[in-house]
Amino acid sequence: MSGVALFTPAGVVPDMTRPTIVYDDDCGFCTWSAEYADAHGNFHLLGFSDLTPAERDRLPENYEECMHVFDGDDTYSCGEAAEFVASHLNTAEGTAARAFETLPEGVRSRVRDPAYRFIAEHRDWFGKVKSKTPPARD
Repeated sequence: MSGVALFTPAGVVPDMTRPTIVYDDDCGFCTWSAEYADAHGNFHLLGFSDLTPAERDRLPENYEECMHVFDGDDTYSCGEAAEFVASHLNTAEGTAARAFETLPEGVRSRVRDPAYRFIAEHRDWFGKVKSKTPPARD
């Protein structure tokens, strides 16, 4: 990860072989989603409020508009990040996402990206269904 050490809140250097979910840690639905993914996959979680300048440089200019995943030197954003995370879950959603990945990229992007945008633009509503106190508010 560009030689920058990340530290978890407990002060432990995370296992950098695990993909890192970069998410809005001031959003209850986003926090619930990231923690759900970590509980059913194998991820490191990194909130926007904890980004270092080097990590921010890996993200698009408008990074706060969606989630991201760092996987080694690769960075996935928005719908691609959500697809990456879903495909790494040990759940029924993960099985469906892995089946979805067998479709051509053009088909996947036409479904994935509008679905992601819809959820991102309505996360306040989704947060009424599933939410967790965001770390940035502690």
